[in-house]
Amino acid sequence: MSAPAARPTGLSPSPGATLDATLTPSGHLELLSRDEVRSLDRTARGGMHELLRRCALAVLTTGSTSDDSRHVLAQHADFDIEVLTAERGIRLQLRNAPATAFVDGRIIAGIRDHLSAVLRDIVYVGNEVQRNPKYDLDTGSGITNAVFHILRNAELLEAGQTPNLVVCWGGHAIARHEYDYSKEVGHQLGLRELDVCTGCGPGAMKGPMKGATIGHAKQRRRNGRYIGISEPGIIAAEPPNPIVNRLVIMPDMEKRLEAFVRLSHGLIVFPGGVGTMEELLFLLGLRLNPANAEMPFPLVLTGPADSADYFRRLDRFIGLTLGAEAQAQYQIIVDDPAAVARAMANGVDAVRKFRIARRDAFHFNWLLQIEPEFQQPFEPTHETMAALALHRDQPLHQLAANLRRAFSGIVAGNVKDAGLRAIEAHGPFEMQGEPALMAALDELLTGFVAEQRMRLPGQSYSPCYRLSR
Repeated sequence: MSAPAARPTGLSPSPGATLDATLTPSGHLELLSRDEVRSLDRTARGGMHELLRRCALAVLTTGSTSDDSRHVLAQHADFDIEVLTAERGIRLQLRNAPATAFVDGRIIAGIRDHLSAVLRDIVYVGNEVQRNPKYDLDTGSGITNAVFHILRNAELLEAGQTPNLVVCWGGHAIARHEYDYSKEVGHQLGLRELDVCTGCGPGAMKGPMKGATIGHAKQRRRNGRYIGISEPGIIAAEPPNPIVNRLVIMPDMEKRLEAFVRLSHGLIVFPGGVGTMEELLFLLGLRLNPANAEMPFPLVLTGPADSADYFRRLDRFIGLTLGAEAQAQYQIIVDDPAAVARAMANGVDAVRKFRIARRDAFHFNWLLQIEPEFQQPFEPTHETMAALALHRDQPLHQLAANLRRAFSGIVAGNVKDAGLRAIEAHGPFEMQGEPALMAALDELLTGFVAEQRMRLPGQSYSPCYRLSR
């Protein structure tokens, strides 16, 4: 139970209003060692307090109308969080917290759960993974082992769960009719008792979850999973939507993407921008690895009727860059939510049979081979972006990895604090490569800008990149 310091007024909070509150975390994280508490203190070395503060603020600003992480941080520059030891566990002291996270002075239960998940994951990763020699984060097996243990600590791995988890990717800056379509797809998934996992934010990350809740309710499914996977660099721009009932914060984008594909049994891509392309290229790169050729992994690209041109452009880009083999990894279904859900249900059943035949776990895809270039964190800087190998004279899965990094850099330049600061200080990222490939990239990005897929509706956009041929 929370014990707010502010007196409830019964009125809706005014924009920018804040309050102080003390609360206990929910879930299984009720005890911390003295060393763990000290590691979260604002005076401790290592920056864990600032990481906790930023991620906690993102959770508390759920429903924010800005996807600029700097704006969110600046608007609440005086927000702070402190972990206190108490006789029966720990308490969280919030100072100048956004009042919109509270009702009559009490924190909203779902936001409290998300805040507790943030604390749990930051403590676990900082103390049990990054400082633990058993996790060799310079090797692929070490990274996968770390991803497994982070997910297990977050209680997302259920040994007895029949395969039924569908990951949905798509943009946070989508039009209302695209959002409504994603919601209907989620409804059809829920009717087939499939659970949903997304990047946890708004737009196409929220729609499928919201629709699935209705489908699950109709089927009297009371234990539906609405899993949200985020990471510190993106969470301020895409705070968890209120439907997420299981949240996990992975240490970086690459481990977040690996968590998606290790957990899921099928994947749907809705219309989106550069973040969606980053995710899709990650998966296509894995699928193009010959070691994964026999593994079933249902992948559907879908949207409402007027998204047909969007998917034609996307399919053309993939064909021009990665070729027909990459195009064969997915099917495009336009304006037919029930067909999408049926394709997922059939595909998930194929995954179940494959896992049984290969004696692989249902809850974590151990057999999936992920090359180092997809696992090692990529730091988008002007130097690393300029050095990307953007040409077709390399194995397809390596080209997919480099294209994924290009889109990752644009995401950083669009919404992440470090990327925004780099662009402000040194101008747009510059990328160069094979002329035909760069022309295809330019066409795709120009379409994203024209359709306002780089920013939330109503917000202006200045490109954070320049392309040279």
